[in-house]
Amino acid sequence: MSSAELEVRIARKDTEATDICTFELVQAEGHPLPAFSAGSHVDVHMPGGVTRQYSLCNDPRESHRYLIGVLRDPASRGGSKTMHDAMEEGALLRISAPKNHFPLAHGATRSLLIAGGIGVTPILCMAERLAMTGGAFEMHYCTRSRDRTAFVDRIAQSAFAAQVHFHFDDGDASQKFAIDPLLAKPQPGVHLYVCGPKGFMDWVLDAARAAGWPADQLHYEFFSAEVAKSDDDAAFEVKLASSGRVVKVEKDQTVVQALAAIGVEVQTSCEQGVCGTCLTRVLEGEPDHKDMYLTPEEQAANDQFTPCCSRSRSPLLVLDL
Repeated sequence: MSSAELEVRIARKDTEATDICTFELVQAEGHPLPAFSAGSHVDVHMPGGVTRQYSLCNDPRESHRYLIGVLRDPASRGGSKTMHDAMEEGALLRISAPKNHFPLAHGATRSLLIAGGIGVTPILCMAERLAMTGGAFEMHYCTRSRDRTAFVDRIAQSAFAAQVHFHFDDGDASQKFAIDPLLAKPQPGVHLYVCGPKGFMDWVLDAARAAGWPADQLHYEFFSAEVAKSDDDAAFEVKLASSGRVVKVEKDQTVVQALAAIGVEVQTSCEQGVCGTCLTRVLEGEPDHKDMYLTPEEQAANDQFTPCCSRSRSPLLVLDL
């Protein structure tokens, strides 16, 4: 275990809703855990080398525990399936210290929080933080059905329950999420936060952009992404600046896989271009960005890319490795 990792014990595992479990994690020896802020997540390292990111959804003022919510994914590649089926109370896990790529904006006059499904985990933490500090906000929580809605009781018992609006796909028309009127009039100081499945987030963000919301007032975090494959994907080469070694990346390979084949390890986590763990500087060449981590402006600069999924538009990429 590296010095940057923490060993934690699963103190409690609960079924929160259909296909959703929560895990209460405590420091293995009972010590306080590192502080975190609303919107933070941790990398959870599971048996078999699988690593996944889970948002922290307890009160950031707590130092004795972290709480994460895990949705069972039918297409699980080992993460959620392992957490649901193999991780029980008392089990030990290695996790990273908290990271926050999805923080609340300083100076916002009002916050609009929108959650889709398990995307509620960072959004709920934000709502509790705003309620505690007196920040103005409203929250919209969209799920397939009530039985698949996590944290219903926690929200109902909160001091901000009246500021939360539930929208169920199988509910009546009166409670459906009317997104266009909600986003119709962007105002300075009002910030939008959205988290959930990619299709849901694309829908919300497309509506916000169409309504004229400025990019710096839109905040979002993807849990996963479909890595875009293209018939135009071709083999290319990467050069390691430190050694001058050149490696061919085949059409059906990622850069990470090609480098691993010659013994060069690049730290990865999500393997989908979502988390930024593998972010690598590009010294020469033009990347073909396929990630969801970098902003459009950062992608346009072409001085960094995510080798877990992104490729190259030029025959050669020179990497700061």
